[in-house]
Amino acid sequence: MNETHVEWREWGSAAFREAAETDRPVLLALTATWCADCHEMDARTYGEPRIAANVNEGFVPVRVDVDRHPRVRERYNMGGFPSTVFVTPDGELLTGAGYLGPDGMRQVLESVRTMWADKGDDAGRVPRALAGDLPPSGELTAAIEEHLAGQLEVQFDSEHAGWGDDAKFPLARTIEFALKRERSQARRTLDAVSTHLHDDVGGGFFRYAGTRAWEDVHHEQTIDVNAATLRAFANAYLYTGEPAYAETASDAVAFLTEDLWTGVGVGGSIGPGEGRAYYASDAEGRAEMADPRYDYTLLAGGNALAADALLTYAAYTDDERAREYAERILDLLRDELVDPETGTVTRFRTGDATGEVDVLEDAARVVAAFVRAQGVLGEGIDVARAVADRAIDVLHADGSFLDGPANGPGLLDRPFRPLDTNVEMADALYSLSLATGEERYAAVARETAESFAGAYERYGVQIASYGGLVARLLHGSPAVHVATPPGSDLHRAAWRVADHEKVVVPNAHLADAPGGRTLDRDTAVVALHGETSEPARTPDELLSRVAETVE
Repeated sequence: MNETHVEWREWGSAAFREAAETDRPVLLALTATWCADCHEMDARTYGEPRIAANVNEGFVPVRVDVDRHPRVRERYNMGGFPSTVFVTPDGELLTGAGYLGPDGMRQVLESVRTMWADKGDDAGRVPRALAGDLPPSGELTAAIEEHLAGQLEVQFDSEHAGWGDDAKFPLARTIEFALKRERSQARRTLDAVSTHLHDDVGGGFFRYAGTRAWEDVHHEQTIDVNAATLRAFANAYLYTGEPAYAETASDAVAFLTEDLWTGVGVGGSIGPGEGRAYYASDAEGRAEMADPRYDYTLLAGGNALAADALLTYAAYTDDERAREYAERILDLLRDELVDPETGTVTRFRTGDATGEVDVLEDAARVVAAFVRAQGVLGEGIDVARAVADRAIDVLHADGSFLDGPANGPGLLDRPFRPLDTNVEMADALYSLSLATGEERYAAVARETAESFAGAYERYGVQIASYGGLVARLLHGSPAVHVATPPGSDLHRAAWRVADHEKVVVPNAHLADAPGGRTLDRDTAVVALHGETSEPARTPDELLSRVAETVE
């Protein structure tokens, strides 16, 4: 992607210092390996010698891989990629656009030159989301879940499925929220995803469809979309028992562990290659075409999400391949990207390049993955606890989490509190509390949720998971304590309890169960909101205890 005539700098303080010293604006090109329009803009626009000369002379051009730098993506994204962003040497926004062809780029370059000559730094502005204001806090009430459940109905596309009347994304977390509240909507949407966004040959999921009717499919396949959507299909199988959902999930397992597998973990993405012609072909036809672009970057958050999804599927189906590859990913995280002692998470390592540390998205997903690992494999809770403790210490301030340490070039020193990632972390912390019995994690989760409660009426289906978090905090989630090692009949039955938000605690005979009970070997109890069931000795008894406790 870098083969242009533009003299690109790396993202970092040096580029902004250069801009200040030479009195030039910074041109940020936000791109991704999987982004077809980014490659086209490289060839058509940045590859045009006169445009490249203009850029090199009047600007400090910086290329940013948005998968490697999510905090830059969140601050400067112009609504999609590529994003073409002009900023001051202090990082403040001058103007921005998406894809620009040669003529459009010439006009924008001239406009920014004039703006800079007339106003200089005074032309810059800080986006409102980075102004430092705290989100409106409030009390957690049942109205929050009710509002977001209502938004499912308001925004559901009854003709084509999915939510909204424009481009359709998988919205995996929204599907999981709907599985407990509007299951028919969730199922219809999963069916649409399977029909339109599932690659029947390769097994993966495409990023989105450009129209309401799921047409104009964008064929890039990223680790985040595939892991989250795999988990949604696995959870649909948990609730319905429909083999079709398990089969689609199995295809996604194969995609993550074959097509995106690097040898030690899951790579970041596969680009669209030759687009519709490629994905309309069978395996034999594809073999005769050029391979799509692969990004083999091992991203901490993406791999943690993949491990979570693989373990979820393995827990429901006893699939050995999913379990084995999840264990390999967890080894990668512990060996390369997570310091189990300090809880520090590094976004990526590849060659000599090392990513940021303490990115909230990564920490949240690592905590969730290792809590899941404890429940499925019987190990991982120490890593989850270490990462959670560091995130609370480094990123939790004034009631909610920052997306990363408030320092760095550009606008990275401005505090940013993304709701969706705060929900991910709070949800993981609540599960960690149930798995460990440590109330302090639940207290931070509740405080975080309360920090956004004052604006809940503005939230739509894209953040429906906030409603699920609030419901867990208000009503609890089942925690099944099983006094057997992983793999026993009781343990397997615990994972088949039809609630995807439950927490399973194996080897519970090593500690007292909630409510002061001491478990006998080969028994299980269900704990919910301070109440603990009578012990169960068989899978059937366990299901009865769940029904008695949850009703």
